[in-house]
Amino acid sequence: MTQPLRYGINVTLDGCVHHEAGLPTDAESMAFWTDELRRSDSLLYGRVTYQLMESAWRRPESGEWPDWMDPSEVAFSEVMDPMRKHVVSTELEAVDWNASLVRGELGAAVVALKAQSGRGISVGGVRLPTALANLGLIDEFTFVVHPVVAGRGPRLLEGVREQMVSQLVERRELASGATAQRYRPVASA
Repeated sequence: MTQPLRYGINVTLDGCVHHEAGLPTDAESMAFWTDELRRSDSLLYGRVTYQLMESAWRRPESGEWPDWMDPSEVAFSEVMDPMRKHVVSTELEAVDWNASLVRGELGAAVVALKAQSGRGISVGGVRLPTALANLGLIDEFTFVVHPVVAGRGPRLLEGVREQMVSQLVERRELASGATAQRYRPVASA
């Protein structure tokens, strides 16, 4: 039995997944994403997302979290920091932060990761999840849809070649007006 590959991301009402589009963060949504991380024991990122996450959520050498972090962000960091990370990149020569590089053909490499024992693999980013969706390798999609119109930026799963049919398996309203939605692909007839 393979462990599930779960894709999760924040998205605006107009489908943008650009984190600089002004998506508000709050303690409730941070707690939601912290719980999502706990469902998996490893992370899968492309180079850009890995470097973005490392710059924001890696424990500083001092061992102390920065003053800008509120308690919900510290809790998120405490879960993410020690997790195993797999980084898909042809540009990076080496990675650290409990990470290893994923080399070779993407589909075969991810199938091999899924075959390892574990609770699940959490994938983030924009381009890598689209490639994985095109390969039919994502077992679950979780989106926190924020009541914001960004008007610009990369779009959710832009470039997916085939229509994917998914079943809504969970929906939760957050106090901020955002909704957390979880979907699982449905095998087509």
